[in-house]
Amino acid sequence: MNLADAIRTIPDYPKPGILFRDITTLLGNARAFRRTVDELVQPFAGRKIDKVAGIEARGFILGGAVAHQLSAGFVPIRKKGKLPHTTVGVEYALEYGVDTIEMHVDGVAAGETVLLVDDLIATGGTAVAAVQLLRQAGADVVGAAFVIDLPDLGGADRLRAVGVPLQTLVGFPGH
Repeated sequence: MNLADAIRTIPDYPKPGILFRDITTLLGNARAFRRTVDELVQPFAGRKIDKVAGIEARGFILGGAVAHQLSAGFVPIRKKGKLPHTTVGVEYALEYGVDTIEMHVDGVAAGETVLLVDDLIATGGTAVAAVQLLRQAGADVVGAAFVIDLPDLGGADRLRAVGVPLQTLVGFPGH
């Protein structure tokens, strides 16, 4: 089974010229979903991972499954104002402006090993901000795992540049 075949491409979404890579078709295919989780977990099996941090929103689905397989806790990383308890946050640059991601102040403890998970790495802005957030809390980010890489946008290289090894399962050219 080729995982790329389980991912739907939607042209001109959210704006003209963009090819949106939609993993809801992969998630709805039991075999593809299982294989995806197994492949995301495999490089980290047998390693001590205390927490899996998932980036809103598809990173919650994948990260929860990965955390379960690794017998780790799960930490949601969300946009500002979405978490109910006291939070810590990091601002990061967008194409036009800034955004903020947050996690609960007690989401990770100093010294815990954390794996970052999301569905896609594009420019890497959100992923790098998530690493900064986790490191500010004292976590050791031991890796990152994504289903899709858009290598033309350079996000994987940005993450490696801040010292985070990563794995991706499928690469698509373009945006």
